Amino acid sequence: MSAPQPRIGASLTVRFASLGSGSRGNATLVQSGRTCVMVDCGFSIAETTVRLARLGITPEYLAAVLVTHEHADHVSGVARFAARHRLPVWCTAGTLAAGDGTGLVSAGTLDAHADFILGDLCITPVTVPHDAREPVQFVFADGRHRFGMLTDTGSITPHIRRLLDGCDALMLECNHDRDMLESGPYPAPLKARVGGALGHLSNAQAATLLTDLDYGRLQHLVAAHLSDTNNTPVLACQALAQATGCVPAWIQVATQGEGCGWRELH
Repeated sequence: MSAPQPRIGASLTVRFASLGSGSRGNATLVQSGRTCVMVDCGFSIAETTVRLARLGITPEYLAAVLVTHEHADHVSGVARFAARHRLPVWCTAGTLAAGDGTGLVSAGTLDAHADFILGDLCITPVTVPHDAREPVQFVFADGRHRFGMLTDTGSITPHIRRLLDGCDALMLECNHDRDMLESGPYPAPLKARVGGALGHLSNAQAATLLTDLDYGRLQHLVAAHLSDTNNTPVLACQALAQATGCVPAWIQVATQGEGCGWRELH
């Protein structure tokens, strides 16, 4: 059976932006045609509204909130923001159960192994190894272009490589530099968690993933979820640039304070 197809409108294209990315809060916007969704919300209602306004978006414009997993930096603002603006929330059954204490209420349970349609977007969940109940990341498509986002995963699987292969844009976790993590101030258990198979991707892991993918269609490559303590934008961009053969200045960074502005696929 072929994958479901989104509605095809006259002005369909995919664009994406980050409201902020890091351990103190995450949120990402993805839009195609008439449909704009927010992935995660780790900020307060007021802060989310301010950050949306930077991108020219009001909460009423959003169609839904998708949740990747239950960790606070991704979900702490979801329940209140969605309730205030009467937005449907979509997440896996595991994330819903694990996020019960946050007030998370889901309008629909995602099947982590099946594509689904929200308006003009076809969305593919991507199961990832992370220390959460049933975490996913996503690939978004409009019938012509594909945007893949991958953060909060400790290792790369063949499933991840298959679904991210040939994307037109990627937002890719570069959480830490291995040397900085090992020599840094984190206690040993936290270092083991962050650098472990269920933790977060290092610059080197992200670069290795890229060398395993067909990245010839890439229009945008964004480094995301950088640690303030164990990484720098320069190191992340150097690693991704070396893997792809581009100049480091071409790599974009989604920062904690500013996120990154709209990136459009053509």
